[in-house]
Amino acid sequence: MSTLWPTPLEPASLGRPSRRAATAAIEAHVAVLRGEPLKASLATALREAGGLGGQERRFTALAVRELSRHQRLLDLAARTLGHPPSKVGLTEDQALVRYVLWRRLFCGEGWARIGPEVKLPGPVRPRTIKDDLLARVAQTPLPEPPLPEAPAERLAIRYSFPNWLVERLAALHPEPALEALLAALNEEPALHFRVRPSGTRAEVLERLTEEGVVAEPVELAPDAVRIGDASHRVFETKVMKSGRLQVQDVGSQLIAEVCRPLGGSLEGRIVADVCAGAGGKTLALADMVGTSGRVLAGDRSRRRLAQARERVRELSVRNVSFPHPLPLREAEVLLVDAPCSGTGSLGREPDQKWKLTPKAITDFQATQLALLEEVGREARPGALIVYATCSLLPEENDAVVRGFLEKQPGFTLEPVAPVLGSERAAALCEGPFLRPLPPRVPGGGFFAARLRKEG
Repeated sequence: MSTLWPTPLEPASLGRPSRRAATAAIEAHVAVLRGEPLKASLATALREAGGLGGQERRFTALAVRELSRHQRLLDLAARTLGHPPSKVGLTEDQALVRYVLWRRLFCGEGWARIGPEVKLPGPVRPRTIKDDLLARVAQTPLPEPPLPEAPAERLAIRYSFPNWLVERLAALHPEPALEALLAALNEEPALHFRVRPSGTRAEVLERLTEEGVVAEPVELAPDAVRIGDASHRVFETKVMKSGRLQVQDVGSQLIAEVCRPLGGSLEGRIVADVCAGAGGKTLALADMVGTSGRVLAGDRSRRRLAQARERVRELSVRNVSFPHPLPLREAEVLLVDAPCSGTGSLGREPDQKWKLTPKAITDFQATQLALLEEVGREARPGALIVYATCSLLPEENDAVVRGFLEKQPGFTLEPVAPVLGSERAAALCEGPFLRPLPPRVPGGGFFAARLRKEG
């Protein structure tokens, strides 16, 4: 870590900055600071802005995520310049200072470009700070501040993570790997898709090329595609509109793949997606079981399950049902994609790292273990339970599996590697578990374990 301050982003990756786009970004960040989820805050700000062009909307979305993603480092820069958040009174003022520093440090811009985006009489009211203070924030030389001795705390500052979280990750990864992981979690996530039946991934890639979209295969997952075109034109393609592509992280695709029987397929089988959420893995499992199989989907969140129903309806998927309660004994495979801290998905939801606490991790662990025990009791003999999270922490992963096996002696832990094959297992597995981690695996970090109920 040669310098604390970052290398600016490529201008082509930013979208188009404007005063109105900056206003929407700052207003959304203010809402996040007041406790609103980032996704909801961004959606509201974009809706209220109205009339933003596609590239302006892209800039706004990036800026909102970046202000949460680098919050700690931006605040350190403000303190170094003599403007700590504690002295900047209003939440709106804190957001303005962070925005100016983000444009300076992460976009490489000077006051000549930043000023028109933030000068009075806007873009955000109320505010107590004047333009001359913001100009000083943008122009005053920024020295390197002294850093703590502990490597974990230094990395926590540089990559803007809570100390406690980096300390827990430091117990799992040597310093170079830890820094690479934190850096990857701070990257703006690429667009990954799963190719849906019928046909091959190569055919879909060829059709995308014909429609002018840059795309490439992700070799670690058989149906994964990465979109290299930042314009998001992919959503307007015939391939997308025909239902051949589904937005899905590579790790999520791998979890669905881990549900396969060893040496076979899920074709014709009954699978229960116990924590279906918005239905991403539900759709993947539905494609895997085919028209002769069934997926039974449920979730404790009615709102998220309504989203899953809508996605199933939009794609005219006929082999998914939503019975309540789920008849778990009918299923041969049960996926428990448990509620978790989401530490593996902080690239998409960076605001979450400032809301998480060690107590929250303990609470998640208790919920996960209780859920897994409940499913284990209901599962029929011989059934396979796949336990999965998008967490990086062993308290929610390995420890839950161990706790379950101690309380449920009628289960055995099956290694994941044989399902994936030896070539991919080296990059994707650790011991008996699936553990795809960035940057080695693109996208977020995930975990999965296979638990077989003895028959």
